[in-house]
Amino acid sequence: MAQTRLQLLGPVQLFHGDDPVPIGGPGVRGLLALLALKPGKVVGLDEIIDALWGHDPPATARTIVHGNVSHLRRVLRELDGPRILTTPPGYRLDIEPDRIDVHRARTLLDRASVATPEVAATLLAEALALWQGPALGGVPDSLRAPELEDLRLAVHGARVDADLELGRHAELIVELSPIVRADPLAERTAGQLMRALYHAGRRGDALELYRTVSRATLRTIGVEPGAELRWLHERVLNDDLPAREVVAPAADAEPAKAISQLPAAVPSLAGRADELAWLDGLVTRVEAGETTIAVVTGTAGVGKSTLVVWWAHRVAPRFPDGVLFASLRGFDPHHPPLEPAELLTQFLLGLGVETAQIPELLHERVALYRSLIAGRRMLVLLDDARTAEQVRPLLPPSARTMTVVTSRSRLDGLAVSNAAKQRVLGTLAPDDAVQLIEELAGPATLNHALARLCGYLPLALRIAGARLSASTQRTAGELVDELGNERTRLAGLQVDGADDSVRAAFDVSFRGLPGEVAETFLQLGAVPGVMAGPHVMAAVAQIPVAEARRRLRALAAHNLITETERDVFVPHDLVWLYLRELAEQELGEKERDEALGWTIRYYQAVADRARRRLGRVADPLDFSGVLADDAMPPLPGFAEAQNWFAAEWPNLLAVLDAAYAAGRHEDVWRLARLGHTYRVACPLLDEWSRMCDLGVAAAEAAGDVAGQCWLRLARCEIALSFELPGFGLADARRAAELSAALADERLRTSVDLHLGRALSRLGEHEKAIERLAEAIANAPDATLRGQALSSCAQAEKRAGRLSDAIAHQRAGLRIDRELGDDDQVVVSLDKLAELSLRAGDHEAAERYVWEAIDLAISRQFVAREGALRLTLGRVLRARGDIDGAREQLALSVRIYERVHPKLVGEVRTELADLQ
Repeated sequence: MAQTRLQLLGPVQLFHGDDPVPIGGPGVRGLLALLALKPGKVVGLDEIIDALWGHDPPATARTIVHGNVSHLRRVLRELDGPRILTTPPGYRLDIEPDRIDVHRARTLLDRASVATPEVAATLLAEALALWQGPALGGVPDSLRAPELEDLRLAVHGARVDADLELGRHAELIVELSPIVRADPLAERTAGQLMRALYHAGRRGDALELYRTVSRATLRTIGVEPGAELRWLHERVLNDDLPAREVVAPAADAEPAKAISQLPAAVPSLAGRADELAWLDGLVTRVEAGETTIAVVTGTAGVGKSTLVVWWAHRVAPRFPDGVLFASLRGFDPHHPPLEPAELLTQFLLGLGVETAQIPELLHERVALYRSLIAGRRMLVLLDDARTAEQVRPLLPPSARTMTVVTSRSRLDGLAVSNAAKQRVLGTLAPDDAVQLIEELAGPATLNHALARLCGYLPLALRIAGARLSASTQRTAGELVDELGNERTRLAGLQVDGADDSVRAAFDVSFRGLPGEVAETFLQLGAVPGVMAGPHVMAAVAQIPVAEARRRLRALAAHNLITETERDVFVPHDLVWLYLRELAEQELGEKERDEALGWTIRYYQAVADRARRRLGRVADPLDFSGVLADDAMPPLPGFAEAQNWFAAEWPNLLAVLDAAYAAGRHEDVWRLARLGHTYRVACPLLDEWSRMCDLGVAAAEAAGDVAGQCWLRLARCEIALSFELPGFGLADARRAAELSAALADERLRTSVDLHLGRALSRLGEHEKAIERLAEAIANAPDATLRGQALSSCAQAEKRAGRLSDAIAHQRAGLRIDRELGDDDQVVVSLDKLAELSLRAGDHEAAERYVWEAIDLAISRQFVAREGALRLTLGRVLRARGDIDGAREQLALSVRIYERVHPKLVGEVRTELADLQ
């Protein structure tokens, strides 16, 4: 069956099999190219507009993009090919990356990096053949993707390297000479041509080429050529430029006795394909004459030593002069770290130096060690290093020797001073983790659950497998039950008589931390949540935010936590459990209570700041004076506030639970009310309900009448939003009873507003309109008046008073715009579209709803967009555009499946009517 594929490396083109498919002009081609450059990822609407029109888009840019997306969807639908999905804040192309030539070229380049020269040359030639002209042909001039030219140069350079290793010097001279003449500043290509000339016996031409390039660089940019080209020039001058290919020894040659200090490796290695390919790629660079130092780092128990030793056994034949290995004992619980002098003694003895010949002074041992390995092709493994200073004296000077260091710390100093390449080792993929357990204990249906409870950490997985294999009576189910209890999980991840339990491994890392960093690590254990940032840690530790960030990054450098994105620090699941235990053991009850108190105050202050960026606030809660401005994230606008809430939501729920368990009921209901504002804009039924239920319970436990009213009104809002049975009338009536004794105009108006909305949804229109008219008349400010106007318009719509409803809704929209409340603007526009549709003004209805969709996408109001797509589908159906209506209803279904599952059935029914 013919497949759909995309060409970006040349004129942008869609193919079905080998047949080109017409898709339209530059704008459509540019849109398709933007989506294809990031398959499976969201490309924002604003990003699309910027790329297609630069800084001067037309007023109708959004409409043009919407139309082009619809056109492309129709084209792709006819081919039964890839799909374009609407995913706020933009669109996403659902396609296998290998069907796009750009991603195919990257895949071939990656495969070639770990292949033999013969295979690599073939793969890279195939990749180069994908270029059918200048990339992104036929798109608007404003669309630029310079990375595609970088990719072409990388593919071409790698293919030339492979051909050099294969001795294809004559062909390369013909190919590369015109390229260097046209661009003498292309130093990599010039270096490749120098090699080809030299190995073809044209040493004089190679030297003349260097002089030409040198004159060009001096004339153009005022500097000498780079270090690699200068090194090549020196080798050619001395007539000792080595061949890039690795020459196998003759069959009858006497094999040299190689040094081998490697410890035993595990029989097989689960997973780690990417890491092995990375290490193999570094060996290729060593064989090409580059100095290479690799640092494999990661948290305790992640399998750094296991990986490196297993890999070293596999590649040892590529280092004919042998392998040196030393455990530096950087994190050994029973011994101090080895000093460089001791390690050098070990290596010198391995290199054949007699004990009596080993110098006394450190610098003399370093000099002897370096002189002995200079020029040798060796692998040096330095396992479990603590600091960069412990490693530096052991680094060999030879470009033919590769050094691999493992450490729980990142050893950033080696990257700075010695250009070390770093690789952070993560936990295993789920299937690889199960494989590791099964190697020890055999297959079992619960092994996936067991691997998940072990956090996919290799040390924990090996312990679990060992425990299962050590006793025929213990079943996987029993071990899963034991590890399922968070308070006993770490105790379950140890083997009798062994020192390397998971807890012990983490403890060694913690005990080695500097004092102030260790203090922050302890305090982190007293902070509820699944992640932490410098602002909350600054509040808890009562230190400046910059200092908190420094300490958290120090913990990340020790691989006890991971900075997953800027200022977001996440410990491994088992490290969290260790942290909780540690805080309980080493912090007093007062210290833990203070840490919880500052955590609560922090989230109250920032949540209050964030919700005021999202929209209008009806309740009187105000936490603006709790923390200084510079102690909180800035959150300048709506998007930043929404992103903060989305990222911190799991932490907010965890803080609520911890505060409730600690009896801080006043704090709980207030924080629940603050979070309610976010869920109004981004509703999720289960999480919203759980938060408000906890808030009501906390307000009742605290005996706070106002708190009970505000949280019951929040529950009424949930019932109205999700059309739950009773529509929240019971909560609204109870709030009315409780608020009668309070002199709070805002609360009473809010009660009237929610009562009116609930009555209207239950069909009691006249009572609802009367109650909402009171809310409009008595509203103490524009915020509540705007809400009351909009709610009254909906009640009048249900009562059949369309002209009154449109008038009230327009008045409400004016207030929404004046207040800058984008969420309410979207809601008001949707309601006006629906009212206009009912009144038969289809043109106005479509205009209102498109404006609302654009705003909802730009603000990532996912749930709102689902409702708007439904409204637009109904408008298009009324206008006779059945295909357009079907497309919009299908989009609404996909959105509702994620955020409004109870409403999916209604939309699906409407969609089925259009089939």
